[in-house]
This record gives sequence, structure tokens and C-alpha cells, in this order.
Amino acid sequence: MNVKTLSDKQLQVIILAAGKGTRMYSDLPKVLHKLAGKSLVEHVIDSAEALNAESISLIYGHGAEQVKDSLKERELIWCEQKEQLGTGHAVQQAIEAVNDSANVLILYGDVPLLGPETLNKLLEAKQNSSIALLTANLDDPQGYGRIVRNSESKIEKIVEQKDASDKIKQITEINSGVMVVDGDKLKQWLAKIGNNNAQGEYYLTDLIELAVLENEIVQSYIVKDNKEIEGINNKIQLAELEREYQKRQAYTLMTRGVTLRDPGRFDLRGTIETGQDVIIDINVIIEGHCKIGSNVTIGANTVIKDMTIGDNVEILENCILEKSTIAGGCHIGPFARLRPDTKLDENAKVGNFVEIKKSHISRGSKVNHLSYIGDTEMGENVNIGAGTITCNYDGAYKHLTKIGDNAFIGSNTALVAPIEIGDGATIGAGSTLSKNAEAEKLTFTRAGQRTLDGWQRPSKKK
Repeated sequence: MNVKTLSDKQLQVIILAAGKGTRMYSDLPKVLHKLAGKSLVEHVIDSAEALNAESISLIYGHGAEQVKDSLKERELIWCEQKEQLGTGHAVQQAIEAVNDSANVLILYGDVPLLGPETLNKLLEAKQNSSIALLTANLDDPQGYGRIVRNSESKIEKIVEQKDASDKIKQITEINSGVMVVDGDKLKQWLAKIGNNNAQGEYYLTDLIELAVLENEIVQSYIVKDNKEIEGINNKIQLAELEREYQKRQAYTLMTRGVTLRDPGRFDLRGTIETGQDVIIDINVIIEGHCKIGSNVTIGANTVIKDMTIGDNVEILENCILEKSTIAGGCHIGPFARLRPDTKLDENAKVGNFVEIKKSHISRGSKVNHLSYIGDTEMGENVNIGAGTITCNYDGAYKHLTKIGDNAFIGSNTALVAPIEIGDGATIGAGSTLSKNAEAEKLTFTRAGQRTLDGWQRPSKKK
């Protein structure tokens, strides 16, 4: 989603992501913990990219190699903060890449819900000034730095909780930490920040006092949804924001017409396109990018990843479907598994406890129960009996099984690939075939393998 900024200035983004995240109690850097299947910092990068940022500088530190490896596909300027000396010091690591004439937007890698629309509002608020803050009004501002305004409602300073008087503690407007600053001013003010405080650190919030001393007007935008500015410091907050994110995803889908049996028990860990009259039961997980047609029902406890699903498909409970294509009118499950590169044509059926991998199941064919079909090309209107497997792996290589149109494979059959079953062939139950089976004939191996001429398959009486 691109949300073009309204400012004429070039936009540069700096993301602070160097912290260890001690309270996460994890060897994984905090910004790499996942929300909705994507790392926290990637959510922030996505928002920056949606604003068409000219450059994105990432300040990294703890878990440097993990962070760089995780984000190696992203277009970033890497800036290492070797010592953790405060937010001002962190931004200083990226200062060489800052252009004097740019708007420099400073974000945090552990604040995943802050969207591009809100950031664009902050950029609008900064028009004709050198600096703007993203602030919020909280019912309980305990622990946050307070925004102190003068009688004309202009921002004078930020006072941290530990330094606040009782009067200032009554202020409910707080600093989110997110700000946008002119590039040249950012360089000037960062150079003046000191570390004369109990922690001996350089604080980015000191920029506000320096701006006021120069009679600069500090603009602000008060965020409408306070969840957007919430950071993550522990697993409890991670879980809470996961639910918040999923609630938003669910409500968006429902406004588009999707029926969710219980929006509180639904997880979208990627993106989804849907047609009309899609019904999704509880505990469904959707990952990657999925396309779902109209009149599709998805049963409870099903996982769908990078799938394309046609119209009028019924997916029963407890299925795992990954990187495959299902055409219209198919019936799947319960307890079915489609592994990558599986293709089901119209009106195919994959029943309970069936696993299919890298196979093409043509129109009207049925694999109803307890079967494994791998590396197979299956024709139309084939019937696969219960317990049938394609033996596609010889310990070193995978081999292809071909099954012609209208073939009938009896229960508990093993087809040892490479092998071809002809059109209209019938395979007797309990057979293990290692040779091709002729079209329109019965082949079985319960004794020695033999083929009977003149045999007719039983058919229903009209």
C-alpha cells in the first residue's frame, strides 16, 4: 500500500533497531520477534516504504548478524550502534546519510502498528516548520514523557516521568518518540545534545528544548488510535498487539463481505484476496498471499499458505494446504494435506487423511481416503481406492507416476514409480505394481502379476 506524502521535500527514514530487548528473555533480537508472521521491524520498514521514502537507514546493534541476515532482501542503509548510549546517539550513527534539505522521519523497530496514514498526517503537520512530534493522549500516562505546552498551546518541552512535578504528572499528552526533523537542523541539534543525566545517555527528546531555544515552533500531530504507538518490550505486549492486529485484519475482511464465524479466533499472517460469500470457521490460519474465489467455505483448524482457490470450493476441517492451486468445485478434507506444487482441476476431490505432493489431479478425479499421491500426473475421472500410495522415491531420486483418464485403482495398492497406468485401466485391490498397466484391462498382483484379456469392469445397473 503506497500513501504518497504531501510534502515537496525528500523523505528519509531512520529506524532505531539496536536494542537487545532484555525483557523478551530470548536469544532473538527484539525487533525480529514476529507479529502476524512478520518481524516487528519489517512492519516498520513496510510503513516507511509505503511513504515512498528516498532512503531507509536501519540502526542495528544487538544480534547484528541475525538482523542483517533476516533483512538481507530489503533495501536499507546499515548503520551500526556499537555502544548503546541512548536514542540521540543511535540517530547520530545515521547522520552521514542525511541530506540537509530532507524531511528525516525517526521511527522505532519495535512499534509495528504505526501506519503510513498516521505518519503522513505527521508530515503534513510539520509543513512550514523544522520539527514535528507524534503525540498521544492517554488515560494513564504513567511512565511516559509529558508534552508541556505554553498558554498559546505551543510545545515548550518534554518532561520525563522521573523528572515531572505533581502538576506536570497530571498532563495526559505524551511523547511517542516518533518525530520528523529538517535534515540540517537535525545535524545541528544532535551535535549539541549532552549526556549530563543519571544514565549518561544522549536523548533524542533534547532536540525539543534546543528547537524552542532557537524560537522554532514545534508542531505536533495527536495520534487518533493509541495502539499505533505502542512498543513491545515483553512477550505479554507482543501477544496483546498480535490480537489487536488480528482484530483489525478480521474487521477489514468482514467489511468486505467475508463471514468469520468468530473474528477473535482467526489469524491472517500475510495478505488475502477474496470473492463474495466466503465463509471461514474458527482457528483458521492464512499465511503468505492467498487468492480465494467466491462461495468458498473453509473449515475449522485449517492452515492455508500461498494458495489459489477457485469458486465453489468446500474445504472441511483440519486441512493443511500450501503453495498449491485448487480449481472451482473441488472438495477437500477433512484432515487433508496439499503440499507445494499440487494442482487440482475442476470438481476434483481429496478426502480425509490424504496427502498430495507435486501432483496434477485432473477434472473429476477422486482420492477419497488414506492415500499418498506424490509426483503424479492423474487424468480425468480417476478413482483412487483407500490406502493407495505412489512409491515415488527410490532413496536417491523422485520418479513420475502417470495415471490415465477413467482409471480405477483398487484399495491398498502401491504404484512403484516410474510407472504408467493406461486409460480405463483397473488395478485390483492389494496390488503392488512395478510395471506399466495396460489400458482398459484388469491388472493385479495378489499372486503373480497378470493381465486378463476380455475382462469387463463391473458397472451399476440402470
